[in-house]
Amino acid sequence: MAAELLMALASGTAGAAGQSLWERLRALVRRQAAADAVGEGELAAFAEDTADGARARALAGALALRADQDPAFAQALALWRQEAERVHGGGDTRQEISGGTQHNVVFTRDVHGPINLN
Repeated sequence: MAAELLMALASGTAGAAGQSLWERLRALVRRQAAADAVGEGELAAFAEDTADGARARALAGALALRADQDPAFAQALALWRQEAERVHGGGDTRQEISGGTQHNVVFTRDVHGPINLN
């Protein structure tokens, strides 16, 4: 699971659909959890600061570990991830400029903060 995908969904950059997916992931982790299940602590820590890449990577690692330990969780997480990648764009983007002269062109993806072009 890509930490960037978790950050985009949790921070709201993927819009309402992304926010809904983030809430569904939280419910998935909690619903299928024992009292001290892998992922609970990482989920709570990441929810406190969704811009923290280290916390996102820790959550991604915990989700992978839990999926290895629990086939039912792995299946539910795989379905969640497919939908999340579809909503978020699921991978690399390609942007191309051709013909003529362009001024002030900016390409971006997955911005997690303000942009100032002045």
